[in-house]
Amino acid sequence: MTEAFYPPRHLYYNGKVQMASGPVFRSIDPSTAQPLADIHAASHSDIDSAITSAQRAFPAWSRTPPVVRARILLKAVQLLRERNDEIAKSETQDTGKPFSETSTVDVVTGADVLEFFANLVAGGGLNGETAQLREDAWVYTKKESLGVCAGIGAWNYPIQIALWKSAPCLAAGNTMVYKPSEVTPLHGLILAQIYTEAGVPPGVFNIVNGGGDIGAYLTSHPGIAKVSFTGQVSTGKKVASSAAMNMKYVTMELGGKSPVVILPDADIDSAVDGAMMANFFSTGQVCTNGTRVFVPSALKQTFEMTLLEKMKHIRPGDLMDSNTNFGPLVSEVHYQKVLTYIKHGIEVDGAKLLYGGAEKPDSIKGMENGYWVKPTIFTDCKDSMKIVQEEIFGPVLTILSYESVEEAISRANATPLGLAAGVFTKDLNLAHQVVARLEAGITWVNTWGESPAEMSVGGWKESGVGVENGKRGLEAWVRIKSTLVDMSGVVPTVFAKI
Repeated sequence: MTEAFYPPRHLYYNGKVQMASGPVFRSIDPSTAQPLADIHAASHSDIDSAITSAQRAFPAWSRTPPVVRARILLKAVQLLRERNDEIAKSETQDTGKPFSETSTVDVVTGADVLEFFANLVAGGGLNGETAQLREDAWVYTKKESLGVCAGIGAWNYPIQIALWKSAPCLAAGNTMVYKPSEVTPLHGLILAQIYTEAGVPPGVFNIVNGGGDIGAYLTSHPGIAKVSFTGQVSTGKKVASSAAMNMKYVTMELGGKSPVVILPDADIDSAVDGAMMANFFSTGQVCTNGTRVFVPSALKQTFEMTLLEKMKHIRPGDLMDSNTNFGPLVSEVHYQKVLTYIKHGIEVDGAKLLYGGAEKPDSIKGMENGYWVKPTIFTDCKDSMKIVQEEIFGPVLTILSYESVEEAISRANATPLGLAAGVFTKDLNLAHQVVARLEAGITWVNTWGESPAEMSVGGWKESGVGVENGKRGLEAWVRIKSTLVDMSGVVPTVFAKI
């Protein structure tokens, strides 16, 4: 058996590495299909122990003044930034994303969110409200921590998603048991050790590894107060249903089949750049991808010619090369799934293959065993096609032509999903009018994909419940206690003596 690149990964709770008693699986480098590390999965009793550790830590952590918690979390921000490239290299090997991406986006945006929430709670973000009812009575509210929370990560942005969940959770005074995706688990131990080094007390942030069965046991555990899940719609529905049985708080960030609407007056170069970012960044493995690109019939030929000319700027290759901007798919299972969709688009849907296809790129010498696929473009697509209707989660762009803006809006909304949408136009008044009618929780105008810490993001329809980030993102991690104080000295009653 080929030797793994990294030391074995175990569990982390009560402030230190703990031996796991579950089975062992392997993390694989998707660019070469070579092993990275042996991952020791948790058993149910291991999860019980991790939750117990978090429960013991909760009283003291929740009572710690927000400004003190903030100082500790800001130390973790400093450590993340100091070790950016080291962590990014691990993320590249685990996910298959180019280092040019992981070193400038994944760790950076995760640290930004941790910094945002630390500063938010330090500056009064957890303050309640007061209201004077009358001269001798008033109401005040308090934002109180929930307890032990479960975070379930996705494989496409491992360290970023772990930070997006743990940052508001810990800032609000909660503790967390986090399960990384079994496909990309290396970041879990790295982040847990950084939190500990920064001064986060033992038991406040804990890591358990494993597959779907471990996630199901964790999220249904009676000791868990809230579940924050990122993943596909079908799994999210099961997790939300399980959580609802015990009235747990939930945040669900699920999938999408998002529309990019190119309006008739759009600058074609900018629109093509946006469409490429919406489909080929991270090899198309982004939940907010704009895979349905609506183009006016009169602009379709020009759009396609410009798009084909720019496709040469997609550069697969050595993932540590700063010029590489396109990597493999994350796993063999996902590779086969995406290939199946591409073949279905050609053979069953009958869409016109404009670029790419089921073959591997030419520029991956020495990495032919990896899970590589060409960026792919289909045109002359119809709304009824499987490749148009279903989330592929790969670098597959579909072009749909339209005759009127009204038609484009109607067709863009004709999906059970509602995660993201965007428009490209020179007319900002029209942009606002169209965006207002698009049924999606995240929308962009003349850009695609940026999601800063200050921006609350969440899906509509079947794409999720609740939001992450921004000021509203903190509210998802607290519960409100309202208190009415009567100072009149007289208790109002209907049971007085007549």
